Amino acid sequence: MIIPALDLIDGKVVRLHQGDYGQQRDYGRDPLQRLQSYQGQGAKMLHLVDLSGAKDPNRRQLSLLKDLLSSVKVPVQIGGGIRSRADVEALLTAGASRVVVGSTAVKHPDEVASWFSTFGAQHLVLALDVRIDSNNRKEVAVSGWQEAGGVTLEEVIENFADLGLEHVLCTDISRDGTLQGSNVALYQEISARFPQIAFQSSGGIGSLSDIVALQNCGARGVIVGRALLENKFTVSEAIACWQNA
Repeated sequence: MIIPALDLIDGKVVRLHQGDYGQQRDYGRDPLQRLQSYQGQGAKMLHLVDLSGAKDPNRRQLSLLKDLLSSVKVPVQIGGGIRSRADVEALLTAGASRVVVGSTAVKHPDEVASWFSTFGAQHLVLALDVRIDSNNRKEVAVSGWQEAGGVTLEEVIENFADLGLEHVLCTDISRDGTLQGSNVALYQEISARFPQIAFQSSGGIGSLSDIVALQNCGARGVIVGRALLENKFTVSEAIACWQNA
């Protein structure tokens, strides 16, 4: 499915260039209107990232997120600085369908493993952002992509597979925000290796042809952010393209 995404800082819709808070583009203070428009165009799932909370847990935009979640009818997955069981519980209680967990799954895997038992695998998404070297080693980056996690994409997935891991959002960092297309080969490879996982592709979508290119890669979801904000195409066009490719 096509999954429209918004990143939020202090109530504003923004985009960071490859995770850099110093390279921020603002797209206005209208997240609700955008989400409702995406829903109205046929989106069956929405994706939100609380960048304020990711940078500083004390600035988590929980009130805004509650308002947004209560104003749309489709499921919403939310991420951004999920560090504790309480963070997961707060977002699920607020109405999120899934909570997206990134760096903590790499830094504190035993803690995150316990969340699978508490909340259920269906309510958790691992967000694994990778840098791929010339030998095709996919190292997971953490802390807003500022640090190397010391483990590979495959190792993290294998660590959580026995816990019933269902959803993985995988980003090739080199493609994020570039509008230059996704790393199709990456999703073909990992989907073939882990067919039980519902992978979401993320990063690089800039045109409808980029969506067509992903059609047979094995990914079951396509995160689309900046391209929608910059009117490269509409949600309804993307959905039609995905279904008809």
